[in-house]
Amino acid sequence: MNDATAFVLAGGQSSRMGSDKALLPWAGETLLVRALTIARDTCGQVMICGSRSRYGKFGKVLEDTEPGRGPLSGIQSALHATQTELNLILSVDLPLMQAAFLRWLLEQAGVGEQSITAPEALGTLQPLCAVYNRQACDIVDTAIGEGDLKVTRLFRRVSARIIGEHEIRAAGFDPSIFTNVNTPQDYESLLTLSAHGMIEPRHE
Repeated sequence: MNDATAFVLAGGQSSRMGSDKALLPWAGETLLVRALTIARDTCGQVMICGSRSRYGKFGKVLEDTEPGRGPLSGIQSALHATQTELNLILSVDLPLMQAAFLRWLLEQAGVGEQSITAPEALGTLQPLCAVYNRQACDIVDTAIGEGDLKVTRLFRRVSARIIGEHEIRAAGFDPSIFTNVNTPQDYESLLTLSAHGMIEPRHE
């Protein structure tokens, strides 16, 4: 979609992982390259939210305006920088995510006047694999200014469409695509499943 921009959030502290999640090997590449590939298969414009010195060789980088304040700061920077109404925010730690789902998510976001379109899967809201309208920028600024940095609390402040897991399944997608990598145990578990052919990361 040329009328949407994708922002890959790669600037987290990775404190539970103990190393930079974005650069972990995955299926012959890294989690960052994997995320960028599916983002480029989805949107006409793609940027990395994170450190320019660390990730500049992978693509165009947008640094946080207020570093160290969590993913909401990355979303803030993205909404200030974007030139499109629809903006896909994609966390770097979702190795099973599929471009086909992201395209479908953007289609859902294009219907209605909501500020955020976000899936709910695996028992939780997924605000770091969601579409944010540019109009949400002022609300994000307000939340950060008040020190309210938890992304899910942003949904109390804006109009949002939450796409339930039943809708995701009905559209032909398995909620396991939201499996994320937060700890070494998460990472090793996914590597083991992949090595035994129980999961197969795909780009389509």
